[in-house]
Amino acid sequence: MMELQTAEAVLPAKEIHPFWYKLKKNPMTLAGLAVLAVIVLLSLAAPLITSFDPNKINVVERFQGPSAKHWFGTDEVGRDIFTRILYGTRLSLGIGVAIVVAAGAIGTVLGTVSGYLGGKIDQIMMRIMDMILAFPTLILAMAFAAALGPNLQNAMIAIAVVKIPVYVRLARGETLALREKLFVKAAVTFGIKPWRIIARHIVPNVVSPIVIQVTLDIGDAILLVATLGFLGLGAQPPTPEWGAMISVGWKYLLDYWWYPTFPGLALFLASGALNLIGDGIRDILDPKSGR
Repeated sequence: MMELQTAEAVLPAKEIHPFWYKLKKNPMTLAGLAVLAVIVLLSLAAPLITSFDPNKINVVERFQGPSAKHWFGTDEVGRDIFTRILYGTRLSLGIGVAIVVAAGAIGTVLGTVSGYLGGKIDQIMMRIMDMILAFPTLILAMAFAAALGPNLQNAMIAIAVVKIPVYVRLARGETLALREKLFVKAAVTFGIKPWRIIARHIVPNVVSPIVIQVTLDIGDAILLVATLGFLGLGAQPPTPEWGAMISVGWKYLLDYWWYPTFPGLALFLASGALNLIGDGIRDILDPKSGR
């Protein structure tokens, strides 16, 4: 009797919370979550951790090395690098998530509509997407950012635009398969309007692969934002953005190694953690995954 009760107590835990059960079996994903959680908590607690203003200039303390007062040293105008990294975390992570969510939402709508309606709309849409995909992502993002003007908002728009085709093609492919399902054909038979079929039957079934792609793309989006900032096409001084900090700091690498090193390390840890999380979520949500 005790064995039966124990078995019944264990099975519902796996059935009710399959996502968390599988997540606990993936140590690399848990490591990524732990690192990301620490980074996010530190950024949110920045006013409590440090009393420095991220943009306040103090020329007297310029190029101070790491110390008890300035944990990561100071930059060329005396600003505390640790403080700027903490506040830059909010900016970089927030921008990365916003870009990917916006691209995913727009791409999903365009892809489902294109795949369901088909015909000339589908052909025109896919040719436009093919044109965008024909260019390397970074090169096209640089071109759009340069054309729109060098600032953070335009960099976000540029990266979102080059990310949209990935979601359009993914959503379209899923829609083409769903369009042949019996429940969709039944909805058509009952005279339900196409936009309602797309909203109620197509989009909910496309969400899972879109979520997987979104989690995988956040880290890449953060790297692209930092790259454009490094090239002077993203965030402009004195904005505490990782790429912009590295862009200025690398010039002083030989004499003041801490300046570009710590922002680069923050970028590495955040993007690495997000990639681990994305890979883990893909393994959990993707039914074709072998794990």
